[in-house]
Amino acid sequence: MSDCTPFTQAGYIGEDAEICVQRLLAAANYDVAAAERGIICLDEIDKISTAKVSHGKDVGGEGVQQALLKIIEGTTLQIQAKHEKSSSNRSAPGSTSGNYPTNSPLSGGNMPPTSSSGSGNTSTGSSKAETYNVRTDNILFIFAGAFVGLHKLVLNRIAKGSIGFGSPIRSSSIASPSSSSKSNTHPNQDHTIRIKPNSPESALFEKHLPFFHPLSPSPDGSDAIRELNPLDLVEPTDLQSYGLIPELIGRIPVSAALSALDEDALVRVLTEPRNSIIKQYVQLFALSGIELHFTAPALRAIAQSALGMGTGARGLRTCCERLLTETMFEAPGSSIKFVLVNGKVARKECAP
Repeated sequence: MSDCTPFTQAGYIGEDAEICVQRLLAAANYDVAAAERGIICLDEIDKISTAKVSHGKDVGGEGVQQALLKIIEGTTLQIQAKHEKSSSNRSAPGSTSGNYPTNSPLSGGNMPPTSSSGSGNTSTGSSKAETYNVRTDNILFIFAGAFVGLHKLVLNRIAKGSIGFGSPIRSSSIASPSSSSKSNTHPNQDHTIRIKPNSPESALFEKHLPFFHPLSPSPDGSDAIRELNPLDLVEPTDLQSYGLIPELIGRIPVSAALSALDEDALVRVLTEPRNSIIKQYVQLFALSGIELHFTAPALRAIAQSALGMGTGARGLRTCCERLLTETMFEAPGSSIKFVLVNGKVARKECAP
């Protein structure tokens, strides 16, 4: 897993694009055969889109994309991994802390005593580096990013003009989220469009959809409403207009759009993970001998509040902090042994 934000063109301050393969090699314990069959996920790929600078050179945009071309297509990279310098001298007498390997390629990392297969120029000195030849042909690359504003480029491409005499006027067949969703007073955060069937907009989306999308019935069963995500209609021309170079787009054959988390998904995020937010607060109160319980309506209310913030699952902690901050300071050391968070508390109608 690597972040594309600090990537810069070779020769400039920052991280080179090859650092992602070096991190994969470190995660594989410097086993070249295992690293050549690994998976590299490059997050924030939209942050290296081509930027129009008034002066100077765009070293963090198009230059990084060009550096990724050969890595994605398949090449052999020579990666040097250095031993920690004088780590045994800095350690305490009798300590073996310098013998443990580290997975951080930026800090050098301790190499195992035996050289891995595929490595060349292996040296035995503690201050020298070992060179590993890693082929990227069979490495799976996954690119992820938010792509803020990309849906507007898609809608502008497929929308019909309505200026001039005789031009079609866009009808009001696009249902508003507040009228078609029961949850909701907040705007639709994932840019999903609800379209009425047999409308011009529905025919337009069906024309540009790259796959079959069945009709989804409305909750009340009155009429069928189709929910469409404009990012499902993304074409390579849209990504090129966003700032990605055509050479990089051509090397990424599959593109998929993810929908935002809904209320049910946020409730699952609150409760199901091993280190979920609810379990963290329960354990935090248990250290002071206090039992903390959440009701099902309270979880729903917290999920609705986080959904209205538009920050995804990260808004869940903000909502929980707002509800329990005062209780976390007042309950420990007092006679309170039980704290209940119900629907009224989650809606801020009363105190816990």
